[in-house]
Amino acid sequence: METPEVNSNPLIGKIIAEDIFANTKYPIVHKNSKINSEILHVLKSFNIIKVPIIAEESKDQPSIIEEPIDDLMRIDIPKLNITFERLYYNAVEEFKKLFFDWESGSRINITKVRGIILPLVEKVLEDKSILFSLNHFSKPKDYLYHHCIATGLISAIITQKLGFERGYILQIAIAGTLADCGMAKVPHQIREKKGTLTEQEFFLIRQHPLYSFKMIESLPALKEEMKLAIYQHHERLDGSGYCEGVKSEKISIFSQIIALADTFHAMTSERIYRSKESPFKVIEMIKESEFGKFNIKVVQTLDSLVAGLPIGTKVGLSNLEIGEIIFINSYAPLRPLVKLVNTGEIIDLSKHRGIYISQIVTNEL
Repeated sequence: METPEVNSNPLIGKIIAEDIFANTKYPIVHKNSKINSEILHVLKSFNIIKVPIIAEESKDQPSIIEEPIDDLMRIDIPKLNITFERLYYNAVEEFKKLFFDWESGSRINITKVRGIILPLVEKVLEDKSILFSLNHFSKPKDYLYHHCIATGLISAIITQKLGFERGYILQIAIAGTLADCGMAKVPHQIREKKGTLTEQEFFLIRQHPLYSFKMIESLPALKEEMKLAIYQHHERLDGSGYCEGVKSEKISIFSQIIALADTFHAMTSERIYRSKESPFKVIEMIKESEFGKFNIKVVQTLDSLVAGLPIGTKVGLSNLEIGEIIFINSYAPLRPLVKLVNTGEIIDLSKHRGIYISQIVTNEL
């Protein structure tokens, strides 16, 4: 996401001389911060008219002067590229066809899978804000096919953020997409059952990682680490997962990446038996109720991706208000300070735990 330009404001590049507070426990801008467009936006949002800056005349004993804040350029959120949406739905339809072939006993054609997922990977790596749209694209009727595509994409985003080289990013995108291919070996009536599963039906569902592994085991184009990740994507660090219930160091980092991507998309998406949840709320739920099950570094990486919204982003709140992010609290990045569009009221979401960000408001809405 490109950093927006600001209209030749003379304060850009100047150094803040003192911590700046605005009826807040922590500074909204810290001393010695270099002024940029986001800091200017924060100051204006809090109706701060002047700021103390370090004068340039003497570096040894700098004097402090106050400078007025001029008009600011609004920080806009880029529109989601419609080309991605078209590519995404086409990919889901093509993947659905492959899945039907697997149900009939066909082998996996890794070239076709690559051709479906990799063009989407290129898009999401360029614009990670697409992460917030994946659960909106997903439909309950064809949830499984949406889930496979989305798991591959989210896995790729996390892997890139963790600093892995491009080869691993592309490999895990494919592995994430194929993690649930073994569901093709589970009878359709069990996969789509709305009521409570019997013990035997539940057993078959929990066998799908094994079925997936058997389907991809002989594919030479997939790294061994990725094959293991597919087999282990429902294992948990505390031993509560399946198929083997292994713990901690026996579960690879790539297994954990796909596991978290799988869980995150499942919890944020609308299902036949459950409504979708906000990505912001889901991250909090994973960190609290699922604590100890996922690799903390992987969770923190996804947390930083979800919470990494720029100042000026418009968001919808769970109380149906529309607001604008004006300050990110480093101690609770998922719960920033938000200025309501209708009233101008500033809400600190870290203090109002019953309210959370439900969606990102784009210029198209």
